[in-house]
Amino acid sequence: MDPELEAFIPLFPRTDLSDPVAAREKLARLTAAVPVDLTGLEVEDRTVPGDPDVTVRVYRPHEARGALVWLHGGGFVMGDVETEHPWATRLAASSGAVVISVGYRLSPENRFPAALDDAYAVLGWAAEHAPELGFDPARIAVGGHSAGAGLAAGIALRSRDEQGPPIHFQLLNQPGLDDRQETWSQRNFTSTPWFDRDKVGAAWRHYLGSQPATPYAAPGRATDLSGLPPAYIGTAELCPNRDEDIEYALRLLRAGVSVELHQWPGTFHGSQAILSAEVSQRQNDELGAVLRRALAA
Repeated sequence: MDPELEAFIPLFPRTDLSDPVAAREKLARLTAAVPVDLTGLEVEDRTVPGDPDVTVRVYRPHEARGALVWLHGGGFVMGDVETEHPWATRLAASSGAVVISVGYRLSPENRFPAALDDAYAVLGWAAEHAPELGFDPARIAVGGHSAGAGLAAGIALRSRDEQGPPIHFQLLNQPGLDDRQETWSQRNFTSTPWFDRDKVGAAWRHYLGSQPATPYAAPGRATDLSGLPPAYIGTAELCPNRDEDIEYALRLLRAGVSVELHQWPGTFHGSQAILSAEVSQRQNDELGAVLRRALAA
């Protein structure tokens, strides 16, 4: 493990998804302490029509060319536009893109496809309101972290299949893609910091309940990855999701989809939240730089 990250392990909170309400409260307390710099950004809360309506927070830099529909992490169980505020702010500032942070419905109260439907509604709304929001509707990316990145991959599949709004790019950071937990990293990372095999399993059980997984819920199950948008996939070395993410990147490449894959050595799932570590700074900066480059292409 990266020594700058390892020093924080004794202080890093343990998550327990068996009590979703307590887990949400803990995450809210943690993110409330993260510094936020809104210089150069206009920030506005909006409501997107849906069934039910979806809360979004829109971050607008000056002279944005494109936009990112951004989906927070939290194992499908935790997170909202407030807990994602520090990270969405950084992405908008570093990429120059309009970032639309989505407050999708959480599990287990709202199982699949609730979160996916919310994300897909926001994608359609973003395309329709691009002139009002100040970006080119041909330059819309989808992305997220962890469970949110899995949702982003799912709406890319759905938009392709349903001829929905064109997606220019996928920004997938440590995505949760496969409920089966059959890869080497899923089977062996049973005590990794923040997220381990048991917590991954709990997240999928909350999200799916007793229903079978489909490719829109678990994109790793998709048999046809052709025709999808170019993608950036970031993985952490000590993350249960690592191997399914690398395999997804390889399968995208074999299907003719352009992919940038970055495997970050010495990191663990979500460790980029430790902002003092040099590797975290590089990870966060790269997300913004990759998005800026993709939307300018």
